[in-house]
Amino acid sequence: MKIVQLPILLALGASAALKCHSAEAATNAPAVAATNAASYAPAVLPGKGMSQHPFLYTGEWDYRKTNQTIFVVRGGKVVWTYDIPINDANGTLEELGDATMLSNGNIVFCRKVGVSEITPDKKIIWNMDAPKDTEIHSVQPLGTNRVLIVENAKPAKLLIINTVTGQTEKELALPTPHPDKSPHLQFRRVRLTKDGTYLAAHLDDNKVVEYDADGKAVWTFATPGGPWDAVRLKNGNTLISSFHNTVQEVNKQGEVVWQFSPKDIPEYKCFIFQEVNRLDNGNTVICNWCPSDLKDPKTWPGSVQVLEVTPEKKVVWAMSEWKNPDLGPASSIQLLDEPGVAENGDLQR
Repeated sequence: MKIVQLPILLALGASAALKCHSAEAATNAPAVAATNAASYAPAVLPGKGMSQHPFLYTGEWDYRKTNQTIFVVRGGKVVWTYDIPINDANGTLEELGDATMLSNGNIVFCRKVGVSEITPDKKIIWNMDAPKDTEIHSVQPLGTNRVLIVENAKPAKLLIINTVTGQTEKELALPTPHPDKSPHLQFRRVRLTKDGTYLAAHLDDNKVVEYDADGKAVWTFATPGGPWDAVRLKNGNTLISSFHNTVQEVNKQGEVVWQFSPKDIPEYKCFIFQEVNRLDNGNTVICNWCPSDLKDPKTWPGSVQVLEVTPEKKVVWAMSEWKNPDLGPASSIQLLDEPGVAENGDLQR
């Protein structure tokens, strides 16, 4: 395990300085015309395109490009980017799957082969490389000097690491159903809840499990497919995105109190639902990741990367941005106009 604590300037990434704290440009733009040639969505998309919200965005496995990119969008424009190569120095595929902007403007992100914290001026102030034969797809900031990560491994591990001292403050083994297989599909999201429990989406085991501080399962919900994301909501329910493309809100009794799936929006083509957020206004934001379903990357443009739906399942924002800028596939999105402090667990994501 390699941990870096001293600031280092990475040579990767665009040269533009971060404008994260600039004021959002006011906009009353009409609904946005879709760029799709294929019938992935209505010809005119609801919402204001990239002007709908300021946001942090990234996605995994954009193999069309030699670099993978994290984007910050404000006022409908890309104001900051950071690139990593699609393959690391050892030729191992890197994947940008989980990213969070802190209140100080730093961004904590994982890339499968490691996890880092980067400043607005693109200095890596903390880095940890994934140990050999492990993968890191989930990272959650806990305040500004600790992170929770999960190593997909044999065995899988939940770790809380102090990014200032480099010390591992907690280590917890997570059970997996296929210890003899590749760990790639074990987890994409594991989160510490406000109750001090750990909510784990077992992607390769078709269930979401809540563990106490000692690793004992205290709540379990069987999902219709492999769960990619699980979010503990302020109302105590759990919001889950499952393979292939189902979102469910489940109460403590295991009852589904809200569900969203492609049948609710037949005019849209849904792919794999990855990250899911619940907004303060009650709407739900979904990353609609297409690369696995659309084998030819030339057919990706025109697909909707992000959906925002109301509790009544009306689509109020559908974003399809594949040209000037090309945001690529969607795995992770943080809306920067949501109230609360991300590193304090205030956001429902």
